[in-house]
Amino acid sequence: MKPLRYILLGLLVFAAGSLGAAGLDDYKSLRLPEATRAAAGTNRVTVMFLGVATLLFDDGETAIMIDGYLTRVPFAKFKVMAPDDAVLKKHLARAGVGKLAAVAAVHSHFDHALDSPRVAQFTGAMLLGSESTANIGRGQGLAESQIKVVKNGDSLLYGKFKITFLTSAHLPSKFGLGQITEPLQFPVHGEAMKLGEAFSILVENEGRSYLIQGSAGFSGSELTGRKADVVFLGTGGLGATAASYQSRYWDAIVKTVSAKRVVPIHWDNFYLPLDVDLVPAPGFDKSMDALIAFGKKDEVEIRLPVEWQWTEPTLGLK
Repeated sequence: MKPLRYILLGLLVFAAGSLGAAGLDDYKSLRLPEATRAAAGTNRVTVMFLGVATLLFDDGETAIMIDGYLTRVPFAKFKVMAPDDAVLKKHLARAGVGKLAAVAAVHSHFDHALDSPRVAQFTGAMLLGSESTANIGRGQGLAESQIKVVKNGDSLLYGKFKITFLTSAHLPSKFGLGQITEPLQFPVHGEAMKLGEAFSILVENEGRSYLIQGSAGFSGSELTGRKADVVFLGTGGLGATAASYQSRYWDAIVKTVSAKRVVPIHWDNFYLPLDVDLVPAPGFDKSMDALIAFGKKDEVEIRLPVEWQWTEPTLGLK
């Protein structure tokens, strides 16, 4: 008999797949306006959303990526997962990605870090993350010279981008806890891709600031004193939490950094390929209801990302 957790995961996949893209129809008015990709010398930063917490930042001179999960392993291969190089190259080309300066992983679960080392190999980027993320890279043959292990408070500069790693937490869960302590050999069982350290990632560029919260979790006071114009806020599983947890999460992340705009991420069914429109996972409406209510109360805009399209998330903010 299959363990209960796999039965539940399978039900999640079925339920999410049955929703269809129409699950986003009620929120069309919240979608960020599409923009042209930043060009050199224009003093702009544009961002492309590629599902889960994968975000491509470009200022026309330097490009960086958060996570870079593009393989989108189907649930049927959960126990034998590995990056799919052909799929990765196809989607990098579709996003217009040639060279990247850095690929930063928020934590080491498969839906964040499975592809990060391969993206680094294909684009010449530095892989940034915890020791667990580094061991994923080592297991995939990424050169040590392309791996940078980070800790709380570390800041790294790539062109005009400043990337700061701040200790955070995953949404409370028993899935994939612990560290990856040696190079991981692929293919692997999905649970072998353990969490490692969880980070909030602060990206700054020429006076603009973006906080990427890859999972709907929070820890202590690591964000105290930090500011961000826009928060890319992880909502995976948030709709299933108590209202009190949702409120504390909002306060710990959004209010702490005095954000003016929140862009929900990690709301899609990540077992479906990127060849189809993104499909909201169960709980999406409840998460959105909570965020819209919090935003109205605190005068924070809620805007949805646009997959495969460039946007300028700080546009219009004072």
